[in-house]
Amino acid sequence: MMTIYFDHAATTPLHPEVLEVMLPIYTQSYGNASSTHSAGREARSIVQRSRESMASLLGCVPTQLVFTSGGTESNNMAILGIAAARASKGKHIITVQTEHHAVLDTCQHLETKGYEVTYLPVDPTGQIHMDQLEQAIRPDTILISVMYGNNEVGTLQPIIQIGSLARSHGICFHVDAVQALGSLTSDLSTLPVDLMSFSAHKIQGPKGMGALYMGKQILLEPILHGGNQEKQHRAGTENVPGIAGFAKALQIFCSHRYEMQQKMEKLRIEMITALEKQLGPEQFIINGHPTERLPHILNISFPGVSTETMLMSLDLEGVAAASGSACSSGSIEISHVLQAMHLPEKVMSSAIRFSFGAGSSLQEVMACTDKIVTIVNRIRKR
Repeated sequence: MMTIYFDHAATTPLHPEVLEVMLPIYTQSYGNASSTHSAGREARSIVQRSRESMASLLGCVPTQLVFTSGGTESNNMAILGIAAARASKGKHIITVQTEHHAVLDTCQHLETKGYEVTYLPVDPTGQIHMDQLEQAIRPDTILISVMYGNNEVGTLQPIIQIGSLARSHGICFHVDAVQALGSLTSDLSTLPVDLMSFSAHKIQGPKGMGALYMGKQILLEPILHGGNQEKQHRAGTENVPGIAGFAKALQIFCSHRYEMQQKMEKLRIEMITALEKQLGPEQFIINGHPTERLPHILNISFPGVSTETMLMSLDLEGVAAASGSACSSGSIEISHVLQAMHLPEKVMSSAIRFSFGAGSSLQEVMACTDKIVTIVNRIRKR
């Protein structure tokens, strides 16, 4: 059975051109980038060229990019690093209830170390209220951490306004841009952001590869020790193939960003239109902000059909989708994002995330929609 893969928000397939770049490094240019011999210098040159390429595409200077093992490490490095470096100035952090667990769990860990964290609420579309953020700021606030685009419902946060507010108070601003990297249109030189986390496997790059952007005046306490790599920001032998693959993936995405955004938007609209025609607009609910959102994520609830039942049924039909929530002991838990949005129980318990990618097609959208309609009608008639 052909698999329709609509879970690109979780991970994307490796682009063939990315693999083509990485393979020779595994087999030929395999030196340690910290070694002084010719093989090491060759590996170091690959790392430097990749860093320069990514920096030019992101709008920063190469020394501002630190390579990590992924988005989770980048988030940890930013939050823990700032918390340690600025502890003498205060121990208060502000984040949002709908953040990824890589941020929420890190903040909760800091609470056990004497830090105080304010978790901002969101409205039913998933956005924060700027006045609530401003009211949460205290003299001892050292960090604000807010996700650019939500990985479950796609809602975008007002990053420019948040960053401007943070700077007016002298507060460091971290942005988890893991899900939004393929959709970013502003470069880092114009954004009021001090730290930004990225991950390669969300844009058809290799898994286990990430990066953290650091503003010029930002000082972080390292969370990894044991080497002088990455200008002593992050110890450990550089993942040279992964770094080269990340750079190539970003290059490909940036060169086709507009076309990709238009394609994702079209697929999203076509699925909604088809569902309205075949099910009726009153038979499903779209979660997230109607306009301020990532184009590749579509979170839909089908009241009366549980998330677990729908996912299992879709899987049997060859469709890969997601709940966007954590799995615990084999059961699907209600998404903390949807809970924070204070949606009705029937909406939260029936939410499905469809996320599109470069290889997604209109034919797949139509086929998936037909399967959804069949499943919904069959279950509701029981």
